[in-house]
Amino acid sequence: MIENMLKQRTLQRVVKASGIGLHSGQKVLINFVPHHVDGGIVFRRIDLDPPVDIRANAMLIQEAFMCSNLIREDIRVGTIEHVMSAIAALGIDNLIVEVSASEVPIMDGSAGPFIYLLMQGGLVEQDAPKKFIKILKPIEATLADKRAAFTPHTGFQLNFTIDFDHPAFAKEYQSATIDFSTETFVYEVSGARTFGFMKDLDYLKANNLALGASLDNAIGVDDTGVVNEEGLRFSDEFVRHKILDAVGDLYLLGHQIIGKFDGYKSGHALNNQLLHNVQSDPSSYEIVTFDDINSCPITYVHVT
Repeated sequence: MIENMLKQRTLQRVVKASGIGLHSGQKVLINFVPHHVDGGIVFRRIDLDPPVDIRANAMLIQEAFMCSNLIREDIRVGTIEHVMSAIAALGIDNLIVEVSASEVPIMDGSAGPFIYLLMQGGLVEQDAPKKFIKILKPIEATLADKRAAFTPHTGFQLNFTIDFDHPAFAKEYQSATIDFSTETFVYEVSGARTFGFMKDLDYLKANNLALGASLDNAIGVDDTGVVNEEGLRFSDEFVRHKILDAVGDLYLLGHQIIGKFDGYKSGHALNNQLLHNVQSDPSSYEIVTFDDINSCPITYVHVT
């Protein structure tokens, strides 16, 4: 092994937690379990007998209402994007995420609690080089006026623009850019909560959807503005959350991306289409590793 090589990581120990399922409103157990080299990220339904493993893979995603669902032979795990973004931010390559229901618990609607839990498990390096997907040429996915695109870039930069003509969404706070690293994600992105319109929520609950949704795990928006008493965590929290979603969605390619991502009104479905477009064009990317940790353009939290 090369001494200063950037290596794969997993957790040192199991971490257990629980929360509420956004759609079911029921308690969901979640356990983070260390996994072997090149094992990737695997979601495991422990409420089924025998348990069912579903790899976090862009090809297994089916768009569901308001979230990304992994589906294998009619068995699904939903609302994976927030936990995936936290796993990506800490540079974790191999992990089993056990859940006791068909969805990951929503926690507070951000990635913050997942970052905290994963750090409780302690990070450990494994004896294999960490792989990255380096974007080699521009590639995009579009749908009507929505767009998601990659271009070559040294590092991982995310630019996102939302476009809501609504009093709660000030025009100057509808675009944001971050240069991805553990630090920028944790401090500038991880705390941004998911958001929804109160009128949609009433409709959903009437149809037995989003039964767990509340102002404890989402930003509620009505005709005049933000409903939550505490207000926003960031003035541009809405667009920061879209960046959080994109980090999680894009990690489904199987490795961290090196490139620039531009999203305009994009969501889970279009982000996923972009990954399909990358995978179907082998000339658009290459797998790279770093013999010297200092030559990697993405900075991760140090493993002690």
